[in-house]
Amino acid sequence: MTALRNTSCAFIGAGAMGEAMIGGLVHHDLVSPEAVTASDPHESRRSAVKERFGVRTTGDNRDAARGADLVVLSVKPQMLSAVCDELRGTLRPGALVISIVAGGRIATIAGGLGHDAIVRTMPNTPAQVGEGMTVWTATDAVSAVQREQTGALLGALGKHLYVGDEGFLDKATAVSGSGPAYVFLLIEALIDAAVHLGWSRASAQEMVIQTVIGAAAYARETALHPAELRNRVTSPGGTTADALYQLEEGGFRTVLSKAVSAAYRRSVELGGG
Repeated sequence: MTALRNTSCAFIGAGAMGEAMIGGLVHHDLVSPEAVTASDPHESRRSAVKERFGVRTTGDNRDAARGADLVVLSVKPQMLSAVCDELRGTLRPGALVISIVAGGRIATIAGGLGHDAIVRTMPNTPAQVGEGMTVWTATDAVSAVQREQTGALLGALGKHLYVGDEGFLDKATAVSGSGPAYVFLLIEALIDAAVHLGWSRASAQEMVIQTVIGAAAYARETALHPAELRNRVTSPGGTTADALYQLEEGGFRTVLSKAVSAAYRRSVELGGG
């Protein structure tokens, strides 16, 4: 928890994920608010993060990044090239750059910035409530201390997993990056099914969300294979068995696998692969 002590941090982009990372740093007391500068072109975003966390804000990306020990790129993918061009020559030589830009290749970032200490990450939206899953990789120029700093920052958002091959970032995009959307669709469908049975929408939502939270927590705590957990719920000839038969008959696994594959291909395309 001391890896980021006395580290100055700059966030280029203060949108939802940037705000979540700033919140993780400040709320876990990893850095002081005075050590964080957030830049964003929208005054409303700057005001929001300043009021909420007490950090310094600016509309000038170069001003934010200049002299910072750690620079987080948290902009929209379509803005990455322009932001890198803008920051080129501004970063101090020993600075660590962490990108959360979906599809942003390390080579693209390093070439655009003229900088080689780059960490590329793929977080997901539950990071905003401290339950995120982030997959990350780093260039050889990232030191052991900087890797520890990366782990401390990402740990404030939830769980994180290091991979040595950057190709797994596109695969992580398809599984954990887009994964919350798949879960939200399942939640939505279950709520609609409950309403169809006669439940009020408010009661249905409460039941379904708690069921999903409880099932995930149970799976994490028991560490059993999901098939074993499913078998424990499924009595021969019972209600769950009938329901699962319909899901399998409808190609539930196949459709989900195709969805993940489609997301992976699109991530590769967006990154210019």
